[in-house]
Amino acid sequence: MSLFAVSDLTVTARLGKGNETVFAPVLRGVSLTLDRGMVLGIVGESGAGKSMLGRAIADQLPAGFAIASGRMDFARRNILALTPATRRAMLGRDIAFIPQDPIAALNPVRTIFSQLREHFAQLGLPRHQHRARAIEALAEVQLPDPADLLGCFPHQLSGGMCQRVLIAMAFASRPRLIVADEPTAALDAPVQARILELMAALQRRAGTAVLFLTRDLRLATGICDRLAVLYAGAVVEEGGAASVLARPLHPYTRALELASPSPDMRRGLMVLPDHMPGLAALATANGCRFAPRCPVRSAGCAEREIPLIGDDRRVACQYPERTSRIVPSPPPPPFRASAGEVLLQVDGLARRFRVGGLFRRREMSALEDASFTLREGEFLGVVGASGSGKSTLARLIVGLDRPTAGRITLAGADVTRGDAAARQIRRANLQMVFADPASALNPRRRIGSIITQALEAAHRPAVEREAVAAELMRAMGLDSELVARLPGQLSGGQRQRVSIARALAARPRLLVADEIVAGFDVAIQAQLLALLARLRASGIALIFISHDLAVVRHLCDRVVVMQAGRIVEAGETERVFTRPQADYTRELLAAAPPDIGPPAPTLLAIPPPSG
Repeated sequence: MSLFAVSDLTVTARLGKGNETVFAPVLRGVSLTLDRGMVLGIVGESGAGKSMLGRAIADQLPAGFAIASGRMDFARRNILALTPATRRAMLGRDIAFIPQDPIAALNPVRTIFSQLREHFAQLGLPRHQHRARAIEALAEVQLPDPADLLGCFPHQLSGGMCQRVLIAMAFASRPRLIVADEPTAALDAPVQARILELMAALQRRAGTAVLFLTRDLRLATGICDRLAVLYAGAVVEEGGAASVLARPLHPYTRALELASPSPDMRRGLMVLPDHMPGLAALATANGCRFAPRCPVRSAGCAEREIPLIGDDRRVACQYPERTSRIVPSPPPPPFRASAGEVLLQVDGLARRFRVGGLFRRREMSALEDASFTLREGEFLGVVGASGSGKSTLARLIVGLDRPTAGRITLAGADVTRGDAAARQIRRANLQMVFADPASALNPRRRIGSIITQALEAAHRPAVEREAVAAELMRAMGLDSELVARLPGQLSGGQRQRVSIARALAARPRLLVADEIVAGFDVAIQAQLLALLARLRASGIALIFISHDLAVVRHLCDRVVVMQAGRIVEAGETERVFTRPQADYTRELLAAAPPDIGPPAPTLLAIPPPSG
């Protein structure tokens, strides 16, 4: 008997259309089973319905969304038929949740102990046991000095530490089922590997079943027993993880695989055209929802929807034999280092801080003796764990901070001091895209105005600004209707694409990108990587800071590896990835998720979409 089963679940969103009310199916006939101790991966792009499934389980559907039909059985009880009080008591005790954003999930004005104590109180644990149980829970997730951490606030911990606090809360009640929604999406490879190992150890110890929601098919390779691939609210493929990953049967599963850069080889990516259909399109869609984007579709695919067919291995496609014919374009030719002149020269750069109280102060080094050169048209990757100095290096280059020692030369001019002349040179030659688009965009300006801020400052006419905004919106894969919206009305991924468009509108010679694809699903990520590769032809140079080694290998010509504020290895990307010299580089590569599966025969190349 299954521990948890979803049967023919349909969730609808109510859309207002004049005087007519339309109900769009956000989830359509979803059926899944999860046994005790099993890890079931739910994979798909943003908008596929993964988080909506988690919210339906948690009874936290947004306003206007409702369960139209189906049932969810947990331990032989239909939780949809339970009273609200009984269901709330079950959630958190028998069914626990790990959200994807640990910083947002924790209350910033309350200590870790205060939040753990509130959780223990909801579980019915006696108050006098709270402190001991809190220390035990934090020790279980391998947090150092757990007693000292109890008095800390979330902002005093790293993202990985905050995520471990949430895992500790989830496992505190020894739940029978955990729903993990992108629990490692924004973490670097070593921290991600440690957290996944930790979750697996806790899961094995307690026999807990895990519903693992992720957009990363490669990440699911090493942790899931079974996979269900979701597209536009429906399961299009399901089966054992090894079977699905080794031989995808649905074109969408294959597209997700080929849109993921390989950590083991430099290859081209498949770039899916368009995007997941929105709510309005789902309300009127017929036939296979993936057909408009499918490279092996036939005319009949758009006329009727194929149900899941099969027993242990199920697929919703009438032509599964065509899937193996889909392969990406070949990788781009390697960059010729002698092709462009030196655009940026960094010599012995250092940044030190004085920390501590009034009487006991000490010097801390965030960056020490960093040196490298960057030529026009060259893409340089900067990798390393959180706290290694990557973002500090970027802030010094763009002038948001001043170095303690060293020199920065940009376009032949010394810009180290950051005076008025240096600021002018930076404005004329470089732009930065930040990791957090929410704080980088003016919440009171419309999207079209944000994108063309540089043109507005240069007093370019409104007609030209509108044309540039429309062109960049298309290049970013954003709907033209978004130009009139505010940043708060866009998703995180959409806001990041707006940030990139704003930087490109200034036509910089150098783009500094700090974790700009970390929050994207693989399809959007592939579109952006293809866009950056096309920009190389214009001579733009790129400093690409990322914790995703596979993306760096795909995109960058050279790479520098940072540890504790120092560059420990640098060189051509392929040489560093295939013959690493530093022990730390080998540790980073070993911690990266494995490749998805064997390469397919080259029978059908799918070129990237125009624009």
